[in-house]
Amino acid sequence: MFTGLIRELGKVESFSNGFLKVKAKHKAGVGDSIAVNGACLTVVAHDDSSFTVELSHESKEVLAVENYSGTVHIEPAMRLSDRVEGHIVQGHVDCVGEIIKVDKSKSSWDFYISIPEEFMKYVVPKGSITVDGISLTVNDVEKDRFRLTLIPHSLENTLFIGYEAGRRVNIETDMFARYIYFMFKKKDKSLSWDEVDRISSLY
Repeated sequence: MFTGLIRELGKVESFSNGFLKVKAKHKAGVGDSIAVNGACLTVVAHDDSSFTVELSHESKEVLAVENYSGTVHIEPAMRLSDRVEGHIVQGHVDCVGEIIKVDKSKSSWDFYISIPEEFMKYVVPKGSITVDGISLTVNDVEKDRFRLTLIPHSLENTLFIGYEAGRRVNIETDMFARYIYFMFKKKDKSLSWDEVDRISSLY
């Protein structure tokens, strides 16, 4: 499990045959779980200044693998003693989204991101979503896209500062929204977003 709070920006040293080597300050051990751009990956090797994770064929099919170069977001797995300051993130990327528009206001930036329509049902207005490993709040939801608002602190401490329209990003929808949807779908009962918000607030 993760929180969606980026702990470090790592530098990709190599990515070949499914093995991704990242230079980082974090001291990882073999078998550790680390989210890299939001995808939970297992450490298979390490040295004093870097760690190596392996991406399966299935992982490469669902991730924006072109972004596993240069600088990447890193978050080690959450410990039971850690504070949950973002939201509960599994590191299981649902799909790849695309930034379709960026609007700047006086003190913030609005990012409009489109994702495949089948995943939009898990995107809750004012709920949580993970974009490239970052826990963010959804402001508005439309048929095939949603809007996020980032403050300067979020931009300055993540790779979002350089994100532009056309960039593909890893998306993980909110775990509780998925569970609630499937729970009520099996009961063949319609569920309003107000009811989703109420149930989510219980966790």
